[in-house]
Amino acid sequence: MSDGAVETTTRPLSGRVALVTGASTGIGLAAAQRLSRDGMRVALLARNEAALTHAAATLPGESLVLPTDVTDSEQLDAAYRTVEQTWGPVEVLVLSAGNGIGAPLAETTDEDWQRMLDLNLTAPFRCLRRALPGMLERGWGRVVVVASIAAKVGDKQVAAYTASKHGVLGLVRSAAAELASTGVTVNAVCPGYVDTPMTDQSVADIAERSARSQEEVRRLLERKQPIRRLVTTQEVADVVALCVANGAINAQGINVDGGAVQS
Repeated sequence: MSDGAVETTTRPLSGRVALVTGASTGIGLAAAQRLSRDGMRVALLARNEAALTHAAATLPGESLVLPTDVTDSEQLDAAYRTVEQTWGPVEVLVLSAGNGIGAPLAETTDEDWQRMLDLNLTAPFRCLRRALPGMLERGWGRVVVVASIAAKVGDKQVAAYTASKHGVLGLVRSAAAELASTGVTVNAVCPGYVDTPMTDQSVADIAERSARSQEEVRRLLERKQPIRRLVTTQEVADVVALCVANGAINAQGINVDGGAVQS
């Protein structure tokens, strides 16, 4: 069986089977569009079927619409089986499904805490575990987790979200070390504040808690980044694509935050 370096040079990315979670909006959608433009067949996973159908219509290549709650292990396994029966095993896995919650630590409930861990940490673990046998059999695979700069630094009033993102970066690093000689790479992309529906919701939540206007809050978030603007979803998707194309990038948490966190 070929090692990862040889296989990368002899087999193009075009025609590869990709699966993207959180693919209906935001970073997940931008990543799916980029992989499709690069010639891959892309399975789109998210809970909202109508939004997924709309997303699929924006892809230039083949796609599968698979409404899935990634926190439900049975639904997740069913989605993988559909991909495998239709195209074959997943070769490129982009884990973008995620969400956040803001609350003082003393007001963070057990339910809030568990919800963040289930979506941002346990679901990526299950997705990676499920995809690995097919990747290992072929001696080639690419896994990219969309984490956050919250995987690198702590901030106030986001303890549950930050803990889940620190955890998923640990998963990435451990998996990458274990798989480095197999042709499978595992990386994380760590965005700052990105212009997405999730950021829109965060802006609304912060505005409600702080009695500031949403415009004021958005400007505050923009000023947290040295580039003085929100990152675009395409800028994040470009880094995802780099991790897929370059087999020498492994075990990394690549910041895409305009220089807010230097590493």
